[in-house]
Amino acid sequence: MRAPKGFIDESDPKVAKVGHPAPAWVVCYADLMTELVCFFVILYALSAALNKNVQNAAQQVKEMMEKGQMKGEVKIDKEGLKISIEEQGGASFFGSGAAEPTQEIDGKLALLTPALAKLATEHEILVEGHTDGQAIHNDYFDSNWELSTARATSVARLLIEKYNMPAKNIGAVGYGGNRPIATNDTPEGRAKNRRVVIFVKSSSIKKTDKDGKALPPEAAAVPPVPVEAPKPAAPADNPDSPSTAPAE
Repeated sequence: MRAPKGFIDESDPKVAKVGHPAPAWVVCYADLMTELVCFFVILYALSAALNKNVQNAAQQVKEMMEKGQMKGEVKIDKEGLKISIEEQGGASFFGSGAAEPTQEIDGKLALLTPALAKLATEHEILVEGHTDGQAIHNDYFDSNWELSTARATSVARLLIEKYNMPAKNIGAVGYGGNRPIATNDTPEGRAKNRRVVIFVKSSSIKKTDKDGKALPPEAAAVPPVPVEAPKPAAPADNPDSPSTAPAE
């Protein structure tokens, strides 16, 4: 049976028969497709890094950490910018088993907010609360999960109420001691786990009007310029005009 018009006949050497190895060109072609996929995945992962404002904020925070003004880590990935702040020099961000922020965490936020001010108007910011692995149960919190959520909320409120971050772009979440970055067997490790993470998401927030409706990209990028109403024309210099006629 002959192959339909336009099809390659099975006797053609470019066609791999069942049980026989594929032609050599298929290996090169598959390798090329794999590399292209990896290339676009890397581009997607670096999309946040390509944002100039995100880069500038990350660099400012890194410089503060290098100067010893705060302790932690700055990381940019496909999800966005993550600034992890850790307790430093034995000073606690919160009281033991409590969620009220101390002057220590307030001072760190005062350093961070200038770098985050621009991002807060264009991106969603999530405050993450983390605790160490020591179990807790008191009159206010039944578990570390509730404690970490309350602490994240306290930090979010500080950002909004004291540092004027837009409330509609700020959120809070608590992970308890479920995401440790160090061992809980030593005081130093527990101090690293008791941290606050400021997570700036990579995707930009859509601009909306006063009624909450999404604006088109042009309107979102360029605010409308107010147009002044035309001024009334000056009266003509005509002696017969009623406005210029002498009063009797």
